[in-house]
Amino acid sequence: MENNPCPCGSKKSYKECCGIAHNDIHQVKTAEQLMRSRYSAFTLANGEYLNLSHHSKTRPQGRRERRDLVKWAKSVKWDHLEVLQAIKGSEDDAEGVVEFKAYFRDSGGLQVIHEKSTFIKENGHWVYDTAL
Repeated sequence: MENNPCPCGSKKSYKECCGIAHNDIHQVKTAEQLMRSRYSAFTLANGEYLNLSHHSKTRPQGRRERRDLVKWAKSVKWDHLEVLQAIKGSEDDAEGVVEFKAYFRDSGGLQVIHEKSTFIKENGHWVYDTAL
């Protein structure tokens, strides 16, 4: 996986892109980077990273919720990510919004999650807060 193209669509290798975030969330510099790393974590069913990158006040608390999220992520075939816009969320900001479309296939065919997500800094690194 390390040298394969990154699932987030950056045209970099996984190792040079989201692999950095998955190994050390403090290396994520922007809200968009965090959103891309979360998409990649979904494609890899990396529940630990999805939990770590979720704001402590809004993250799924129960073991069952986290297990169900990973189970769902494994049950679909992730197709691609389309970033539509990023508002704020730079290295110097404390918050940002990223609008994106995440495409996946399930038994019903091609599906899309179209979301505007808010991101904030918590404990010195970017985290997903909520969908608008």
